[in-house]
Amino acid sequence: MVNEQEKTTVPVPSVGADGEQPILNNSTGIITTDLPEINSQFSEPEENFEDIQRQLDRMMNPAYLHTVTLNELYETTYPSRPPIIDGLLYPGTYLFAGAPKVGKSFLVAQIAYHISMGLPLWGYPVNQCSALYLALEDDYRRLQERMFRMFGVDSTENLHFATVAKQIGKGLEDQMELFLREHPDTRLIIIDTMQKVRELGGEGNLYASDYDIIGKMKQFADKHGICLLLVHHTRKQPAADKFDMISGSTGLLGCADGAFLLQKDQRTGITATLEVTGRDQPAQRIYLNHNPDRLSWDLDHVETNLYKVPPDPILEKVNAMLTDSWKGTATELVQLLDVEYKPNAFTRYLNVNNGRLENEYGIVYQTRRTHTGRIIVLTRIQPSP
Repeated sequence: MVNEQEKTTVPVPSVGADGEQPILNNSTGIITTDLPEINSQFSEPEENFEDIQRQLDRMMNPAYLHTVTLNELYETTYPSRPPIIDGLLYPGTYLFAGAPKVGKSFLVAQIAYHISMGLPLWGYPVNQCSALYLALEDDYRRLQERMFRMFGVDSTENLHFATVAKQIGKGLEDQMELFLREHPDTRLIIIDTMQKVRELGGEGNLYASDYDIIGKMKQFADKHGICLLLVHHTRKQPAADKFDMISGSTGLLGCADGAFLLQKDQRTGITATLEVTGRDQPAQRIYLNHNPDRLSWDLDHVETNLYKVPPDPILEKVNAMLTDSWKGTATELVQLLDVEYKPNAFTRYLNVNNGRLENEYGIVYQTRRTHTGRIIVLTRIQPSP
């Protein structure tokens, strides 16, 4: 049997444009009184000062490459990042593209309003949160008129607007960082349009420039666990792959987590399709009708049936067992649930599935180190579904 008190090395790599920084072991995004373990390998009693110094010297070497073993990957608990709109919009960086004057701004305003109000959008469940809409091609008078025509006077403090912002790499990140500190429940920032915040420059390497712009936005979104929705234009030229119509190089979509493409059947018509693609959601085609009176987009039908992950029998057992909270060792939990897992392997299983536990069952999973060993803490934060 694996020793329950075995300690692990927690990876702390630097953040890159295409990756996210793993957090410290046992972090769940819930504030506790436990002190974080900066590197649990340094707390091993059998390690002497020389071993620690050698490891520090190795990490200070300019040629040092941080790697993570599969064991360390499984033994790290990453924070849950629930969808913004379940099945449609997730944390990350997304392009929202369409031809000029096709109705993009009306649709992203509709998305922001539904999220801030906690209202389902076209039948897709919404996780209510605050949203920031940088309407950089509008003024407040036009925004007032548009929101009134779309939603009347039903209002909320959770939806914020700005009509002026700095550029990427020249202060925009600092502005968004300060806003998130002042409004920590914000999970969606819309930038309308991306061209308004990108630095003007020569042609140079267009792919590298596009990739760099999205990379900076992705780094910010991943760091804060939010969704950045970047409104952008399409080309006039048709393409075999519709997403190749997005203006710019393939570096934009190549670095982004996904994209939405809004296309009208006819410029003067009221019908349109919304194509969706991304890393965290299935490809979809959504047929919409534009309501000229309310300026909103109404659902006609969805062509693609969403794949639903089947229930996990082990997580179902955890959910059925838990009332309010439970605390104990992995060995005790394995025996209580009567599952065919060794305790250490079961802890890894829960590490990997902690997001599903929280998002699907409303259960927060944590592990804590005590003087007797590591224990598991399960806390129900939502009623059982």
